[in-house]
Amino acid sequence: MILDRLGGATRFGIVLLADRLSVAVVRAGRLRDTFAIVNAEQPAEALRAELEARRLRPRTVRLGLARSFVVVKLLELPTAGDGDLRQMVQFELERHVPFPAEEAAFDFALLRAAGGAQRVLVAATERRTVERALTVLQEVRVRPASITIAAHDLVVLLERRPRAERAVWIHRVGDVADVLMLDGNALVASRSIAVPDASALVAEVRGSLLMLRWTECDAVWISGDGASSLRESPALGALGLPVGSPPLSAVARRALGGLEASGDGAALLAAAVATRPRASRLDLLPAALRPRRLTREQRTTVVLAAITALLGLGALGAESARNRHELNRVESEIHRIDPEVRAVQRVMDDLEHQRRLLATAQTIAAASLRPLPLLRELTETLPTDVWLTTLTLDAKGVELTGQASTASALIPLLENSPSLEHAEFASPVTRGRDREQFRIRAGWERQPTAAPAPPPPPRPTPGRAGRPGPPAIGAPGEPAPPPTPPALPRGERR
Repeated sequence: MILDRLGGATRFGIVLLADRLSVAVVRAGRLRDTFAIVNAEQPAEALRAELEARRLRPRTVRLGLARSFVVVKLLELPTAGDGDLRQMVQFELERHVPFPAEEAAFDFALLRAAGGAQRVLVAATERRTVERALTVLQEVRVRPASITIAAHDLVVLLERRPRAERAVWIHRVGDVADVLMLDGNALVASRSIAVPDASALVAEVRGSLLMLRWTECDAVWISGDGASSLRESPALGALGLPVGSPPLSAVARRALGGLEASGDGAALLAAAVATRPRASRLDLLPAALRPRRLTREQRTTVVLAAITALLGLGALGAESARNRHELNRVESEIHRIDPEVRAVQRVMDDLEHQRRLLATAQTIAAASLRPLPLLRELTETLPTDVWLTTLTLDAKGVELTGQASTASALIPLLENSPSLEHAEFASPVTRGRDREQFRIRAGWERQPTAAPAPPPPPRPTPGRAGRPGPPAIGAPGEPAPPPTPPALPRGERR
């Protein structure tokens, strides 16, 4: 039911009857207030005064027209599109309304198809009736949300019923009764009749059943003014149908708070108008003033777009979940082999460290100087009266700085060293008190390169007459090359 979704909203329903305005205020899903303005010369001023006295400030109001102001017809039309159907309804309307069709405000609703035709429920009223209702709201400075037939909005108060159950609902306001023909919860037709007595009401009900070609009906419901006495009338027994109260839903009974039992038919109409769904099947409000609502095609497009978006999000979610599962699997595999990888990495790092140490050692061994052998040699070679203050070694040679009794005697000693050659003074010798200051520079001894051994002579090959062949080296008749002299011992001069 729509009452379940009202929540904390405040809704106002106003019903325009022949002699009064009936107002209902529904807040948080419950009826809070009802009042009526009867036979007022200025209904707008009276309505504004009532709203100010009750401290009500509505922004929008749902209007309901009395059933007697509206012509409701059930038409059977050939199948057509929505645009063509509206033109067909407007064309057929001229035969069913007592005023010109161009001066009519109408709306229609499709019912279940019967054979190859379309059953259309049409509601039409004079345009000036709608304009009079809008003028009242304009003077009160509220916006209309809809203009419907008040008696038709009673259907929202019923509990859910099976489609095949047919019923006649008679709702009485004063001396006028609105007759609703229901198939389940669907309104099939309606009439507005004067009720002088119960016998006339029985005749009207039979005429309605005959008009719809209903051979069976399950119940007759009576509500509104004088409903209890009318239900007990013996004349209704002639219908042969069970007569009782309308089966309102539990939510509707709780929302109305006993209004249905009070017998106030106008207030019940106003409460039904206030609680009906926003999208009514028959809305006489001009299209320019209607709140924007999505059409069936637009709703279908929005639903399809939402489904597509959900499917896309689902696909993305599934792909993300699959990627996350694969990532978790890879991470678990990484965690599993991580100790092994770290062990291998440590071995590789240690191996690289050892390789660098070995390369450094080889580089030092190949390019570094060996000072200890030289120091030993100088200690053994130089006289005991020589004092060395500085000994500098580099890649080119060695430099000695110190004091000696005779500095010139050091040059031959250094020249005869197996490690040094080309000894000479790097600066003039200076004389001190009893010693000479010297500075001697000597280069490293170049090691002689051993000559490669000559290849062995080839074996003589026999000639044609058994003579020995020519020598392997040199031309015929040339003497053999002289033998290579033996290498001299280390440090020996020629």
